[in-house]
Amino acid sequence: MLAYLFGMLGGKMSIKKIPFRVWILVIFIIFAIAAINPSPSAEGVQVKHVDKRSVVAKHGLSAGEIIKSINGEKITTIEDFERVMGKYSIKPFEVEIETDHGIFRYNVSEDGFGFIVDENLTVISSELFCPLQRGYKILAINKMNISNITEFDGIIDSLLPKKKFIIKTDKGEYAFLSRTKPKIIVGKAEKTNIKLGLDLKGGTRVLLEPIAEDGEVTDKQIADLISVLDNRLNVYGLTDLKLRSATDWKGNKFVLVEMGGISREEVKELIAKQGKFEAKIGNETIFEGGKRDIPFVCRGDGSCSGVRDCYQVSSERWMCKFEFRIDLSPEAAKRHANVTKDLNVILSEDGREILDKRIDFYLDGKLVDSLQISADLKGVETTSVLITGPGSGPDKRTAVENAANNMDRLQTILITGSLPLKLKIVKLDTISPTIGKNFLKNALIVGLLAIIIVGLIITIRYKVPKIILPIILTCLSEIILILGVAAFIKWSLDLAAIAGIIAAIGTGVDDQIVIIDEIMKGKKAGMFIGWKERIKRAFSIIFAAYFTSMASLLPLWNAGAGLLRGFAVTTMIGISIGVLLTRPVFASIAEKILKD
Repeated sequence: MLAYLFGMLGGKMSIKKIPFRVWILVIFIIFAIAAINPSPSAEGVQVKHVDKRSVVAKHGLSAGEIIKSINGEKITTIEDFERVMGKYSIKPFEVEIETDHGIFRYNVSEDGFGFIVDENLTVISSELFCPLQRGYKILAINKMNISNITEFDGIIDSLLPKKKFIIKTDKGEYAFLSRTKPKIIVGKAEKTNIKLGLDLKGGTRVLLEPIAEDGEVTDKQIADLISVLDNRLNVYGLTDLKLRSATDWKGNKFVLVEMGGISREEVKELIAKQGKFEAKIGNETIFEGGKRDIPFVCRGDGSCSGVRDCYQVSSERWMCKFEFRIDLSPEAAKRHANVTKDLNVILSEDGREILDKRIDFYLDGKLVDSLQISADLKGVETTSVLITGPGSGPDKRTAVENAANNMDRLQTILITGSLPLKLKIVKLDTISPTIGKNFLKNALIVGLLAIIIVGLIITIRYKVPKIILPIILTCLSEIILILGVAAFIKWSLDLAAIAGIIAAIGTGVDDQIVIIDEIMKGKKAGMFIGWKERIKRAFSIIFAAYFTSMASLLPLWNAGAGLLRGFAVTTMIGISIGVLLTRPVFASIAEKILKD
């Protein structure tokens, strides 16, 4: 760029005579390009996530690497990856594990056996789908007795042999043995570090208005609401989840949630409901979700929580049951004692003595489970309660997963309580990724055409064809710098941000016209008279316009509950880059071109 520009100035410009401000601009452009990290040739399948507990993670494979081949088979598309991995899928089979706590039968599939033992054959960890719990000692597998770890490994190897995997990526080669296919999530290779917003890559955006029944919504309530929502939504494994508070200029407070991989109906199900949990005996509320009544909820500990029983209810339906323990506060325990002391003792269908009323669990006013109360709890201030619930599916594995998800959701609500505020969905948008890609493509084409047309108009106006090149290159430099800053600070570019880039470029062209006008006014009888003063005059106008623009953009920070923040931030970055970097360089180049 520089060589061509200074060549137009007569070809007599040496590198040593290149102005210092030009070198500064070049350095910043280099840094911007490095931040963007453009990789147009990047194709194939990129690792997005690696299970940290998996064998492949222990061998060093990490997110960001591009997979070239697996066991010698070339990988160029996600379909290739799925096809190759499909060869190593495990056909589910039933296994019988005898332990010191009984005999358990369940299906072994892609997740393997689901438990790990120590040298004493004692289970030290287990997955949700595995009925074995921590502390159980393995005695036999499929009726084959086991007395030591060597026998255990031998039987496991015979049932599920280890396979050799060699994964080649752009960063190296990873060879390892695994009983199941590697637990990695892949996607298309990223071509830049620029993050696209929801408008351009697709997803769902919802603007929520919290409603407080007892007065004005406080900042603390908003912070608590975001914390609870974040906890709730992460339980469901949502991708690209972003939550932030927003305020309009009337003082109304909102919460903006952006999510990928979720439908409008799921948003309404997960967010719009307050999540109020109540345990009742008859019409009396014994306890509610939250720390006040429930100081402890067992979670992630197989000894007091997990999916326990599964059974087939029909040829196409399985049912599983989850359970976990909670501790009640002394106040809640006292309410339990006061309500149960007057209940009658009856016999259950299986001959056990129980109370004549059940304890019912309600979520958002809907009955989710109902348990019998043992007669020995009559009038007792119990501080430990077992919560149970169901999960179903077309097969056992799905039923286990659904039960586990239901358990997680209920545990989350019991831990955090109901949302501190009721929510009203003000705006709900679902964006197709196809529409975003088309808009981005069209915006780039239209933007480039606009720059060229502006350059031609200025050329016709001032009758100096050489001026068109620095105008175009200055605009392109500003775009690169804006994108570089966005990539560096990880600012997502959405439709508003794209509009901000266009606005920044527009103000840049205005400033360039001001500079050219002032330089041309200083030209008299073929010589430049007072051109330095003219440049100073031009920049006094530019700086006045800059501060005016910055002041006018500040209100957009909260306008529309923050939905226009992308436009404001991007425009501020763009015009600041222009005033501090590109405008002075353009003034220097324009002065030399017009002077000649």
